[in-house]
This record gives sequence, structure tokens and C-alpha cells, in this order.
Amino acid sequence: MAVHVKRFPIFIAFALFALALPAAAQNNPKLTVTSSAFTAGSAIPVRYSCKSPKVESSPLAWKGVPADAKTLVLIVKDPDAPNGTFIHWVVYNLPVTLTRLDANVPPTEKLANGGLQGANSLGQMGYKGPCPPPGSPHHYHFELTALDTTLDLKPGATAAQVEEAAKGHVKATGDLVGTFAR
Repeated sequence: MAVHVKRFPIFIAFALFALALPAAAQNNPKLTVTSSAFTAGSAIPVRYSCKSPKVESSPLAWKGVPADAKTLVLIVKDPDAPNGTFIHWVVYNLPVTLTRLDANVPPTEKLANGGLQGANSLGQMGYKGPCPPPGSPHHYHFELTALDTTLDLKPGATAAQVEEAAKGHVKATGDLVGTFAR
């Protein structure tokens, strides 16, 4: 008994497989993002939250920035917020020569290192510490992105504007998640 194989469906399957390979090859490398104040998955200390009389940004460090990256973007998000994702901090056009941000970054438009700060969900410049409603802990994502360009944005851009401008320019990403509850 002879088996007849239809060549056209096999050709289509191989063609689809070949087209999928470049997409898989474009997976971005991972940046490692850490903090000396808390470990991944653990609670963010009170001094970096709204429970502190003098809220300051968490110290952050990273490694793994690709050699062809030109700038870095940091966006801090709370996806557990009751009215949708709350943006706590937006920083962009950070020089790739940086390997960290110290605690207590001032809420200025332009940082001493050349980076620019955007508006958080309250429309304010700079870091806004975790302040969830009482109840279950919220998860705070410190998302770092390496880009192959400098974003053509003025200080005060929103996270959405930064993310839109970064499309097609992402070289690597990393995420540090901390929790906080009241």
C-alpha cells in the first residue's frame, strides 16, 4: 500500500515554521534588576512608601545592558491598584553607563546624570511610594528597559508616552517585583 503525501500542506507548514524563527530570535535579553533595600518578591521597606514621613525612592542596581543600547528607561507600576495600573515613577533617557540609581532621587525634571523624569499617575514629577488601600499586598514592578535610541520627549512625559516612543527600540528588559501592604 503506497502512502501519498500532499506536498502543498507540508510546504505551508515549513514556511510558517521558517517565518516563526526570526520572531523567536528577537527575544530580548534580560536585564538583572536588584535593590539593596529589598529582594525580589519581598516587602518594600516602609521608608520607601507613603507610611514614611519622608518618602524616598528605592535604591536600584542593574546589570546585563547590551553594548548596543543607548539609553535606559525605568517605570514603576502597581498593576494591583483598584482603578487599573498605577504608575509610581517614570525615568527615561538614563545613560547606559549607569549601573544604579541611589535612594532618594530628587523630583526634578532633569537628573544630575542626564536622565529625565516623567509624570506619575498623580501627574507629579518623580517617585511616588507604594500606598495601596488597606488589605492584600500589592505588587510593585520596577521595570527597566534598554533602548537603542534616545527618546525625543520632554520632561514630564507619561509612562504611556514613553512606552509608545520606545516601541521598536527595545534591546533588553528586566523587572524587579516588590510587595507592600497597609
